Amino acid sequence: MRRGIVGLFVADAVSMLGSRMSMLALPWFVLITSGSAARTGLVAFVEMLPYVLVMAFGGPLLDRIGARRVSVLADLGSALTVAAIPLLYRGPGLPFEVLVALVAATGLLRGFGDSSKRVLLPPAVAASGMPMARATGIQDGINRLATLLGGPAAGVLIAVLDAPAVLLLDAASFAVAALLIGAFVPTATAPPRERYLAALRAGWRFVRGDRLILGIAVMLFVTNLLDAAHASVLAPVWGRDVAGTAAAVGIMWGIFGVGAVTGNAVFAVVAPRLPRYGTFLIGMLIGGAPRFFVPAVTDEVWPVYLVMLLSGFGIAGVNPVLAAVEYERVPETMQARVLGLTLAIAWGGIPLGGLLAGWAVSGLGLTSAWWLFGALYLAATVVPLFLPIWREMDRPTQDQGVPQVAMTT
Repeated sequence: MRRGIVGLFVADAVSMLGSRMSMLALPWFVLITSGSAARTGLVAFVEMLPYVLVMAFGGPLLDRIGARRVSVLADLGSALTVAAIPLLYRGPGLPFEVLVALVAATGLLRGFGDSSKRVLLPPAVAASGMPMARATGIQDGINRLATLLGGPAAGVLIAVLDAPAVLLLDAASFAVAALLIGAFVPTATAPPRERYLAALRAGWRFVRGDRLILGIAVMLFVTNLLDAAHASVLAPVWGRDVAGTAAAVGIMWGIFGVGAVTGNAVFAVVAPRLPRYGTFLIGMLIGGAPRFFVPAVTDEVWPVYLVMLLSGFGIAGVNPVLAAVEYERVPETMQARVLGLTLAIAWGGIPLGGLLAGWAVSGLGLTSAWWLFGALYLAATVVPLFLPIWREMDRPTQDQGVPQVAMTT
C-alpha cells in the first residue's frame, strides 16, 4: 500500500510547486496589468478569505462528502478557475471584477483541496507502514523544496514568458494533482458523524481553555498577516520599483528556500538538545522583522538576499517546535477540530495582509510600509518574552509524529 502515500506526496509536491509559482505570478500579473498596489492587495484578500473560512468551518463537510472525493473535485475546479484567468486575458478580455471572482473561487476550492489532503495523510501513512514522524518530515521537506524551486522558477518564467503563462502552469499542476490523488490514494474511512455545531463548539471550548494554544494561534494570526503583506504586495512592488524585474523576487524566495532547507537539516540533528522556547524565540527574531527592515534602508539587492537566506535558516526551527507543542497539548480525539480551528485563527490574518499592505504602499510609500510592517513583526515576536505561559513550550516531547502547523513562511 505504499503507492498511496507516494501518490499523495507526489501530488502534494506538484500542487505546492504550482502554488509557489503562482504566489509570485498572480500578484505580479495584477500589479503590471493594473499598476495599483491597492488592487494587488485586494486580490490577495479575496483569494485568502474564503480559504481561511473553509479551514474554520469546512471540516464536518469533508467528513460527510469524503476527503478523497473533495480533493479530486477541488483540484479539478482549481485548475479551471486558474486557467480561466490567462485564457480570458488573452481572449475576450478580463475585467477586474471577473478576475476578483475567479480568484475568490480559487481560494475557496484550494481551501477544500488542502484540507482534504491533510485528512488523507494519516490513513495513507498507516497503510504504508511508514512512521508518522518520517512522513511529516517528508511533507515539510516537500513544502520547503517547493519554496526553494517555485520562486526562482516563477521569476525566470515571468521574465522569459509572462505571468499569464505561469498561471497556466499552476492550473496544470492542479490537474495533475487531481489525477494522482484519484489514481493512487485510497479512500479514507469516514469518521462517525457528529452534529456540525456540536463539533465546532467543542473545538472552540478547548482552544479558549488552553492559554498557550490560544496564544500561539493569535501570534500566528499577526505574523502570518505580515508575512502575507510581504509576499503578496511588498516584495512584488520592491521587485518592480527597486530591483526592476520579477526575476529578482523569484531569486529572493529561492534564497529563502535554501536557508530553510539548510535550517531543516541542521535542526533535525540538533533539535533534541535544544530548548524549544529559546529555539522558537531566536528563530522568530531572525526569520521575521529583518526581512522588512533591510529593504527599507537600502536599494541594493544583495543585502536583501542575505537577510532572506538568514531568515529562512532561522524560521526552519519554528514549525517543528509549534507542531510538537500542539501535538502534546491537544488530545488525539480532539486534534482534527482543534487543529483545524487553530489553523483558521492563525491564517485568519493572511487575507488582511495583502489588503493592508496595498493600502500602506499606496498611502505611505514602499519604504514607510517596510518600516511599519517590520515594527509590527518585531512587536509580535517579543510578546512571548513577557508572558510566562510561553515557557510551557519546554515540556518534554513525545516520540511521535506531529501534525501540520499553520506557518506561511
